Amino acid sequence: MPKNSKVVKRELDDEVIESVKDLLSNEDSADDAFKKSELIVDVPEEKDTDVVERSEVKDARPAWNSKLQYILAQVGFSVGLGNVWRFPYLCQKNGGGAYLLPYLILLLVIGIPLFFLELSVGQRIRRGSIGVWNYISPQLGGIGFASCVVCFFVALYYNVIIGWSLFYFSQSFQQPLPWDQCPLVKNASHTFVEPECEKSSATTYYWYREALNISTSISESGGLNWKMTICLLAAWVVVCLAMIKGIQSSGKIMYFSSLFPYVVLICFLIRALLLNGSVDGIRHMFTPELEIMLEPKVWREAAAQVFFALGLGFGGVIAFSSYNKRDNNCHFDAVLVSFINFFTSILATLVVFAVLGFKANVINEKCIAENSEMIIKLVKMGNISQDIIPHHINFSAITAEDYDLIYDIIQKVKEEEFPALHLNACQIEDELNKAVQGTGLAFIAFTEAMTHFPASPFWSVMFFLMLVNLGLGSMFGTIEGIITPVVDTFKVRKEILTVICCLLAFCIGLIFVQRSGNYFVTMFDDYSATLPLLIVVILENIAVSFVYGIDKFMEDLKDMLGFTPNRYYYYMWKYISPLMLLSLLIASIVNMGLSPPGYNAWMEDKASEKFLSYPTWGMVICISLMVLAILPIPVVFIIRRCNLIDDSSGNLASVTYKRGRVLKEPVNLEGDDASLIHGKISSEMSSPNFGKNIYRKQSGSPTLDTAPNGRYGIGYLMADMPDMPESDL
Repeated sequence: MPKNSKVVKRELDDEVIESVKDLLSNEDSADDAFKKSELIVDVPEEKDTDVVERSEVKDARPAWNSKLQYILAQVGFSVGLGNVWRFPYLCQKNGGGAYLLPYLILLLVIGIPLFFLELSVGQRIRRGSIGVWNYISPQLGGIGFASCVVCFFVALYYNVIIGWSLFYFSQSFQQPLPWDQCPLVKNASHTFVEPECEKSSATTYYWYREALNISTSISESGGLNWKMTICLLAAWVVVCLAMIKGIQSSGKIMYFSSLFPYVVLICFLIRALLLNGSVDGIRHMFTPELEIMLEPKVWREAAAQVFFALGLGFGGVIAFSSYNKRDNNCHFDAVLVSFINFFTSILATLVVFAVLGFKANVINEKCIAENSEMIIKLVKMGNISQDIIPHHINFSAITAEDYDLIYDIIQKVKEEEFPALHLNACQIEDELNKAVQGTGLAFIAFTEAMTHFPASPFWSVMFFLMLVNLGLGSMFGTIEGIITPVVDTFKVRKEILTVICCLLAFCIGLIFVQRSGNYFVTMFDDYSATLPLLIVVILENIAVSFVYGIDKFMEDLKDMLGFTPNRYYYYMWKYISPLMLLSLLIASIVNMGLSPPGYNAWMEDKASEKFLSYPTWGMVICISLMVLAILPIPVVFIIRRCNLIDDSSGNLASVTYKRGRVLKEPVNLEGDDASLIHGKISSEMSSPNFGKNIYRKQSGSPTLDTAPNGRYGIGYLMADMPDMPESDL
């Protein structure tokens, strides 16, 4: 260290940095030579033992116990309820087996590249969503806050669905199942079937009346449903206990919550394949309708499903990957988790349509029996001649083929009078064409199918326990997308924050367990996440590809992974993915504009659903949900762009890393505007561990090996230099 500190200071000012802000913003507008220069770090050998590290590290970042635990966490987050009750519906609706082709193409174009991008930035910077995007582009730091807001909105109603599943799970330990038959109503004179149930079905009645006790409109609150309130409380208690220690507690639960659904799905598939009609359901499912595949709507819905199936934009992917080792092969993880998600959707589709095929076969047999009795009555009454009935047909044991033959004969002979006979065709395809999704599939269609299973309570317990586990896996990632960035940013205790977050979410979530709560779930599902998440992911792509620089990002990946990712990702991130996402955003906005905002209300007197428009206050809530989710992005941008908050007295927190763990915390520097509003915060800086000798080497000179933490930007913040007084900076 030269004696003349002023000379050292001047040399550093001229050759190394212009200001702390330039370093943090990855900008240097004055010195071209500086832009072309390289930072050379001469780190003297030092004793580096685990004992020394443990004494230095007071707040080491947690890490996954094993690679398997991490993969199961990512799989549990990405594989959720949508794989079971959304993908099969889209597959049936959009051409059967032909739908798989556009889905697979869009998985390769949008899904895997963007999933790989989120895994990479989380693992590289080792922070949650707020810290990551503050680091990459301070002016776009609002992306992380927007992700947290969306995660909170989704967690509010997603846990309600887990509560519903817990209720059905608790009611499944009965023989027969409580939704097996319509209840009987007794009065003074006689006993009769509940009219609302008689007009619909036993499972439909149980869902709307016994479980939800639903009101007839969103404006009619009806008070709290105490059964669902208890189930919602239980769901939040489970989530809180699982998340209170972060990945140390939730990681262990992942072994069960992520693997158990696969055990159930495989058991269901094997059992369903042994039942009559299951093959008909699978055949109907995968019969391709190639002409539908060319419709733009199919590609839009496939893109949206790919986008949401992988959990892009929520911050959970980034949070989970931030606990990885820095040399972890996240490219392999991205491909593996994406295809596990895809094949899980295929498995779930096979199970759903095998079970629905069995259900359709049962209903079809019932239809044939009822219509056969009608034909016998019509023959006895003389409306149909006995001579047209083939002699080999036995009405007491009639088959589907025989009934089709009789139906066709009667239709031809009684061509003009046929409509008055009120005979049904009883085609199994007609029943399979009744597309259902979401709660209609899980709590109505599937529950009805399970009532016909031998040992139906056992299968009901397994099914709803599977739904609970699928939901919990996604909830863990969603809550981690809130907790991790907030803890990293504001340095609060994770246990306290987790309890406060869950308690607040439960209190707000009480609106979903009113009698009108199902309508609020629909509202939040339609408006709180779709558009905001698309905007978030588009800005994530822009921040990395254009603001930070795709070339620099590819170099960072090479430094982190030890190899250069395929050039395919370069073109996807820079050109194809942004255009595809922008197209999807425009298509979603147009579709939302063309679709009248409303919900399907249950009419008790008619025992059927009726579409109602949202009242004025409901429209205000819908718009507010979207605005609140997106609002952090422009607010943070304006504040940082215009420097509206003076932070000249703030502290610059510089952090150095050693083997992926934080070694040194805040260093006070004058003139820092890299706070939460102006730039990067303490938890987001990832500086190399500098030794005593640091100098700037001009381009063209022989280079040394890269620093341990690679290069993020054009310079490093120098920290922990004992021979240089802090004032010299």
